[in-house]
Amino acid sequence: MIIPAEILSPSWGRSRGGLWLFFLCLLFLGSVAQTKHKIMLIPFEPKLYMSQVDHKINAETKMTQKQIRETFRKGVNKELESALKKNYEVVDLLKDTTKYKKDLFAIYKTLTYSYDKAPDQSNYKAPVNEKNKNESIKKGQLVVETDPNTRFMNAKIMSPNMVPGLYAKYKTDLFLFINQLDIISSTVATGETGTFSERVITLHYTAYTVDAKEIQSGICSVKFSAEVNAPSKIISAYISKIAAEITRRITLAVAKKDATEKK
Repeated sequence: MIIPAEILSPSWGRSRGGLWLFFLCLLFLGSVAQTKHKIMLIPFEPKLYMSQVDHKINAETKMTQKQIRETFRKGVNKELESALKKNYEVVDLLKDTTKYKKDLFAIYKTLTYSYDKAPDQSNYKAPVNEKNKNESIKKGQLVVETDPNTRFMNAKIMSPNMVPGLYAKYKTDLFLFINQLDIISSTVATGETGTFSERVITLHYTAYTVDAKEIQSGICSVKFSAEVNAPSKIISAYISKIAAEITRRITLAVAKKDATEKK
């Protein structure tokens, strides 16, 4: 953008003080608009909800398994949107199912999943394809042999046209895929005879940029009491913490990306 020399002169600024301030504000707002990111939230597919506590939730709430799953599916997106909108514009594909249903199903058709080693979040590097990985598909389910490394369900974009198409339609330059939700229950020994039940919620996710580069991914987990069986309470008290942490990770990754591009 070329600014006329007379506009830059001090006398022009003094004689037109109000206009000069207005012009500076326009420049500032323009620069902010250019660096503002817009992120799309893609919910996990219903088949990728894994829970060991639905029977406990049903006993207390009388909700069906489908109702429980959909409550968590929408709750995860709601908490992520609430956390992310502090830094980004957000398009949540579950917010208006009539409007986004066609695009959501089209996205699912272009994805493939792999059970990858979870990245080290203290020194993040995107997972690489592993040769001779011990996995197979049996009866439509991904089966992986015992591995000492922590792994997560990673989403891979197979269609080169999907991301450019979504950007053209929604102007989203970041894409957060919620790949899987696990709710695990286990019994922990506290002594010779004492035990207590412990539950862990784990969210698997992958974040891509508009050029389909994986800038953040992995798992985020939080423990919660076995006495809490109301999905609304689990979502507001515990999944909200996961959403805040994933938002923090993405914000750091985006800031690093933006700083690199400015060099």
